[in-house]
Amino acid sequence: MRATEPYADDLALMLEASRLAADIAMSHFRQDPEVWYKNEGRSPVSEADIAIDRLLYVMLLAARPDYGWLSEESEDTEKRLAHRRVFIIDPIDGTRAYVSGRPDWCVSIGLVEDGKPVAGVLAAPARGEIWHARAGGGAFRNEIRLESGQGENAGAPLQVAVPDMVAKEMRPGAEAGLEKVPGGPSLALRVAAVAGGSLDGVFIRPRSSEWDLAAADTMLAETGHILVDQAGARMAYNATDPSRGLLLAASRAQVPGLLALLEPPDGH
Repeated sequence: MRATEPYADDLALMLEASRLAADIAMSHFRQDPEVWYKNEGRSPVSEADIAIDRLLYVMLLAARPDYGWLSEESEDTEKRLAHRRVFIIDPIDGTRAYVSGRPDWCVSIGLVEDGKPVAGVLAAPARGEIWHARAGGGAFRNEIRLESGQGENAGAPLQVAVPDMVAKEMRPGAEAGLEKVPGGPSLALRVAAVAGGSLDGVFIRPRSSEWDLAAADTMLAETGHILVDQAGARMAYNATDPSRGLLLAASRAQVPGLLALLEPPDGH
């Protein structure tokens, strides 16, 4: 990559950081790491989450002191709102899988500029995968460029991950044209699977957060996909509240039809 390419230096830094973070994660993986729970006992946090968060904070902000910071495992402050560029981090997305020894988790490192995702890395070392993308530079899994999805399925049922909570919001009979598939424990990897073409779409239940989505969203944009809310509006980042309502990741061509499967919000 030429240094003049947009966000190339940022992505190189993020990739280097992700490799070190993956090393930390693997050093604790299947080694009975210390775990505690937050959000009234709903969300596990491991010692690896905290160690990775500290590593990324020091490494990334030392290299980019003028960037903001948002991480699931750091105290959020309004300071980030004053920055055009913000790192958005989930030290381990899929912690439940991680602490139980299953491989479907990743380190998620995203960069947004003026609310738009511009670079992202998902390091999934237990699966032998590194996903990365930058705006205008394409998206890759293990250095193989992801093709642009056009939403053409030759009449076959769409393979879509639909959480039970979202299935309850669908119109009667709406699922007839879908093949519901398991989503997996990591939301970031679920969204990346849409960019990679192994899923046609992912419905995302309410209460996801920016750190679940920012890195993978860059991969969507580079492969002809989008992440939208129930009204069809694109996801915007570095908001005062990082949590979100119901969302959908799919190709531009498939989004209108998939959103039409949902009951109108508030009965309208």
